[in-house]
Amino acid sequence: MERKRVDLLDLTYALVGVGALLAGLLPRLLADRPMSMPIVFLGLGMALFSVIGDLPDPDPIQYPEVAERLTEIGVIVALMGAGLKLDRRLGWRSWSSTWRLLAVAMPLTIAATALLGWWWIGLAPAAAMLLGSALAPTDPVLASDVQVGEPGGQEDGEDEVRFALTSEAGLNDALAFPFVYAAIHMAVAGADPAGWLGEWVLTDVLVKLGVGVLGGVLVGRLLGALFFRARSEKLHLASHAEGFVALAATFLAYGLTEVAGGYGFLAVFLCARSIRASERDHDYHQVLHDFVEQIERLLTVLLLVLFGGAVVRGLLGPLTWQMVLLGLAVVLVVRPLSAWLSLRGGPGSRAERTTIAAFGIRGVGSFYYLAYATAEAGFDGVELVWATAGLVVVVSVLLHGVAATPIMKRLDRVRNTEPAAGIEGTGPTAQDPP
Repeated sequence: MERKRVDLLDLTYALVGVGALLAGLLPRLLADRPMSMPIVFLGLGMALFSVIGDLPDPDPIQYPEVAERLTEIGVIVALMGAGLKLDRRLGWRSWSSTWRLLAVAMPLTIAATALLGWWWIGLAPAAAMLLGSALAPTDPVLASDVQVGEPGGQEDGEDEVRFALTSEAGLNDALAFPFVYAAIHMAVAGADPAGWLGEWVLTDVLVKLGVGVLGGVLVGRLLGALFFRARSEKLHLASHAEGFVALAATFLAYGLTEVAGGYGFLAVFLCARSIRASERDHDYHQVLHDFVEQIERLLTVLLLVLFGGAVVRGLLGPLTWQMVLLGLAVVLVVRPLSAWLSLRGGPGSRAERTTIAAFGIRGVGSFYYLAYATAEAGFDGVELVWATAGLVVVVSVLLHGVAATPIMKRLDRVRNTEPAAGIEGTGPTAQDPP
């Protein structure tokens, strides 16, 4: 019996090594192909947990706290990477697509998904609200194929599609939190908002968002001053190219803000943006981004392999045909239509706005919210919520993973063959004045 445990541990080491090696090779091997790294590792997880029966079940319903912590780390690292690689300065006009997606598309998606969950598959109101809230945010972890590239310092070098999807994913993982708390209140106190609405607005919306903004900006500015303007050469970290300091920034912003009672996801993204603003064109941003990207890739491998294992071990078992239709509707109708409506009259060409609307990738952030909420309160029909969300993520990984490369390449070809003035919102005129 002891020998069996040792053999399984040795096999786990070997699998971790294979996964890490593939994480380094696949981005290059799959470049310019209609295939994404998440598809490969989702399939790998399904294969491993199907063949190796001794591997423990990665059941997020049975182990919600483990699922919460793993997905939490994956999301905050991805948020730091997203914030560091955006070149465009924060502004109402330059971030118009982002504000539209956050203020219009996300609430519409939550409402439509919750309504379908309640009316179509018969979820309790609290569980339906949780499903809508968890599936509303786009994912910063799995969306690398449609996000901006490395930090370049050229504010007009980011096309509207990649910029909108990256900035949306950086912010909506935090802005969906109040709606998750609304679902928790409904599960604890009942669907009647009279008993919890006031506390929710004051604490979960105003206070926690405010503390998140303040914490992220404050930590980011302090770290930016330390990185770039420290008087002592020994403390001037930008001169020493220490990439792992990006993790210090991530955990400081997240941990301090959470301790203060704010939304740590929001703080991490704004911390990264404040660090960029401290010295916008410094090469140290590239060092920080590269380190975060490597850690993010390793975490993505782990999370996708475990998710693949959960799929083959029964996560999708409770699915009915009504739930399948709901999941497909979220990916193919609800998100695209909500985002398209929010972007009407916004920057970018019609093709770009349609692409932004279509690529609302769902993933690790949705699992974090489900794990967090189910650890905080009891929800009727939680297995149905997890199964539906799992199906949505599987469909999103497969559909968006196959479509991302050819669609983005086609948009790039069109953009390169048309005059800059002919594509609304992609040139310098779409930016705020410097």
